[in-house]
Amino acid sequence: MMGPSTLSLVMVQHSSTSSSGGCTKRKQNVQLRNPFASVSMGEEKPFDFLRTLFEGVIAGGTAGVVVETALYPIDTIKTRLQAARGGEKLILKGLYSGLAGNLAGVLPASALFVGVYEPLKQKLLRMFPENLSAFAHLTAGAIGGIAASLIRVPTEVVKQRMQTGQFTSAAGAVRFIAAKEGFKGLYAGYGSFLLRDLPFDAIQFCIYEQIRIGYMAAARRNLNDPENAIIGAFAGALTGAITTPLDVIKTRLMVQMIPCYGSANQYNGIVDCVQTIIKEEGPSALLKGVGPRVLWIGIGGSIFFGVLEGTKRFLAERRPTPSESQPEKVK
Repeated sequence: MMGPSTLSLVMVQHSSTSSSGGCTKRKQNVQLRNPFASVSMGEEKPFDFLRTLFEGVIAGGTAGVVVETALYPIDTIKTRLQAARGGEKLILKGLYSGLAGNLAGVLPASALFVGVYEPLKQKLLRMFPENLSAFAHLTAGAIGGIAASLIRVPTEVVKQRMQTGQFTSAAGAVRFIAAKEGFKGLYAGYGSFLLRDLPFDAIQFCIYEQIRIGYMAAARRNLNDPENAIIGAFAGALTGAITTPLDVIKTRLMVQMIPCYGSANQYNGIVDCVQTIIKEEGPSALLKGVGPRVLWIGIGGSIFFGVLEGTKRFLAERRPTPSESQPEKVK
């Protein structure tokens, strides 16, 4: 479950010169800058942490809710495929089970992730040389994922238990889990969740950002929404396929307390889960649900990054310009 271009940084860093030709080049480069990135990365403006944080929170929350609502049925099918053992039949009823409760967690989690990712990425890009921009994206994605996991994990636990039929309401699920399993029950599989989501977030955003930088450099212009969506789809699908085994492990650990899925065998952590799956079901079981996952995350990446960039552009266009804000200061 989820970045603006950094082309502005690359171009501005190479544009400083005292010659008149250099000045012309600088003007051309500034015109190509992405409006969201230019707030914090432009040499003539200081880094506006609060505005970057605010816009990241709004854009991330909006994108997360749109994606989750549109693709929830595919995610439900993926979860049931991964949780099923042996020849158990796939149930196709209640594909939107748990959506409302999940959105209550997706909204703040997506907002928190992008809210942490954006300002941190901008800071790291200012600290590291141009050739280490990928490291900035990877680091910012991983740290954003850690922050968002505090909300994501309880949401994921409740969602998956509703998807697999144990509960009919999010509130009832939370009360039951807290009463029977304690607070730690809401964080079941937390380690496996981090094992999956930290590399996923870091890799997906890094792939997206790096492709987008290269594309913008070649095209010498900002990308339109369809282009952002295509890049997001590719980054999401590729990352989804790579991390499917981690997703299977996470799902098994999170749903193992459900009688119809977990009573036959309990897993004692990540290593035992992997060993048991391979022993009882074969290595191919670690790729269960790869089709729906790649489809879901590929389409989700397209929607997420398209909505993310569109929302950030919308917010950037409504910022007060220096000419508009100066008279207010004089008054």
